Amino acid sequence: MNGTRHYGMDWLRIGAFALLIFYHIGMYFVPWGWHVKIAQPRDWVQIPMMATNSWRLPLLFLVSGYASAALFAKMGGAGAFMRSRSARLLVPLAFGMVVIIPVQPWIELVTQHGYSGSFGHFWLHDYFRFGSLEGIVLPTWQHLWFVVYLFAYTALAALLLAVLPAPVCARIADAVARWLDGWGMLATPFAAWLFILFLFPGHRDTHALVDDGPAHLHFLVPFFIGWLLRVRPGLFEAVARCWPAAAVLAVAAYATIAWAMWAAPGDGPPPAGVITPFMVVRLVQGWATIVALVGIADRYGNRDHPKRAMLAEAVFPFYIIHQTIIVAVGWYLLRAGVSAMPSFLILVAATVIGCWLFYAIGRSIGWLRPLIGLQRK
Repeated sequence: MNGTRHYGMDWLRIGAFALLIFYHIGMYFVPWGWHVKIAQPRDWVQIPMMATNSWRLPLLFLVSGYASAALFAKMGGAGAFMRSRSARLLVPLAFGMVVIIPVQPWIELVTQHGYSGSFGHFWLHDYFRFGSLEGIVLPTWQHLWFVVYLFAYTALAALLLAVLPAPVCARIADAVARWLDGWGMLATPFAAWLFILFLFPGHRDTHALVDDGPAHLHFLVPFFIGWLLRVRPGLFEAVARCWPAAAVLAVAAYATIAWAMWAAPGDGPPPAGVITPFMVVRLVQGWATIVALVGIADRYGNRDHPKRAMLAEAVFPFYIIHQTIIVAVGWYLLRAGVSAMPSFLILVAATVIGCWLFYAIGRSIGWLRPLIGLQRK
């Protein structure tokens, strides 16, 4: 591994989290289950939502794996690495679960389950029940499940690197890199995803950590590939070889998905244990899109900008606060009966402004910085 910073991967991380925020704004309008919904959801919104549905989370784990490998090298050992990860992930997680998250399940209970208590009553008497209320487990980490999973995967990587001798780790990395060389970068991860799909055909992601084994396998594939891209940077040559073809494949797969959604917008999920061509095409779209985006970032985005460092720092605070803003503002829009287009514009503006204020205020107050995922000055 060389010490050169790959700015393209920074830009890819920034873009991936920005897309995630817009995706969660879309959840207010789409007819899928969520914490708060517009009075009349739009079926057609499913089609643009499906453009990112299959790859947005795996891409986040891939760029996180790349960043984790860089941090591990900087820390110089598993112990220092885990101390750093614990401070940067677990402290904001605890703060988010206690302060940022509770309004989300309260609004869901009020709007969908007839809960009549105030938010203060809910937080004091119901939120910390360590049980379920109307099927919602409380307290909850909601969208911060990604932080929990990322901490678990970095802990797994640190454990392996601490237990296995360095030459063994190097041989394993070399062996996997050979599997990913050339067109293997496109074919091997897809084959792994397909194997997981057929091995666990009825699984639905739970985001509950302990009962989500197939999802862990699915996310660990891009996480460790991201790690390998950092420790074996020659793999970017494999990405460079196949990303144009991957981009064409991703567009073709999404066109198939969009056509299927347009033809049957009300179709629900298949019965448990049934694997459909639609699921396979989604896997094709997912991994092909990731390869294409990494290739584009490597080819065109590997350059610095005066705003890059600030945007890269702002990503995690934005992620912590964005969904609470969307749910809270969406609740007020629902109560006011605001129509779809004004609701979308208000949600975008409120989320962007709210995220920037959360970041700007938090970064300027020393004791708040670690609570929102920033390093102490």
